[in-house]
Amino acid sequence: MPTLYGAYRSRATRNFWLALEAGKHLEHKPVLQAYRVADPKAANAPLHTQSPEFLAISPAGAIPVLKDGDLVISESLAINLYLAKKWGGPLAPKDAGEDAQMMQWALYGMTAIEPHTLPILYCYAEKRAGTPEGQAEIDGDVAALERPLRALDTHLATHGGQLVGGRFTVADINMAEVLRYVQPHTSVLPRFPAVNAWLSACQARTAFKEMMARREAEPA
Repeated sequence: MPTLYGAYRSRATRNFWLALEAGKHLEHKPVLQAYRVADPKAANAPLHTQSPEFLAISPAGAIPVLKDGDLVISESLAINLYLAKKWGGPLAPKDAGEDAQMMQWALYGMTAIEPHTLPILYCYAEKRAGTPEGQAEIDGDVAALERPLRALDTHLATHGGQLVGGRFTVADINMAEVLRYVQPHTSVLPRFPAVNAWLSACQARTAFKEMMARREAEPA
């Protein structure tokens, strides 16, 4: 059985959501980010990203990491693409064309969108959004999101409101989690109606709500 090393309060949310949608069980090995541990070097410290045991699996010291037999995968989007194909079903690509499209959207989300959504989330989480410096940061990221979100909006509006194959797939999970980070800045998504409606539909799914409930239940 695949084992996922990580925490719900991390990018592992993408992997937990996929497993819930697929009705599959992932063995969960809790690993906290080192900054969340009071004393990472203490003998009784919980397993964390700088623990020797974890670094032996993931030298980068980042979560999540998937271990499936001898295979180790250390990027959340790649983990989801792998698991979707391993498990099959409607979440997975049905052919090489869909596989390429799902990879395309994962890479687009990671390179064109997340570098600007994640800083917005951090700005709000760190209580800097109300400061002039924080607002300037947010304004810059919002401006940088205009082009990729416009492209995504056009695609969704002309492809039945789904990313690939006219159905909900792993591509939607990956992109929806990338876009969740911008939601604290509530003025962004309403400017892109197809994206806004699509994300609302994704987050209305039972599996997403269950994943978020587990995330909220995990100590911060």
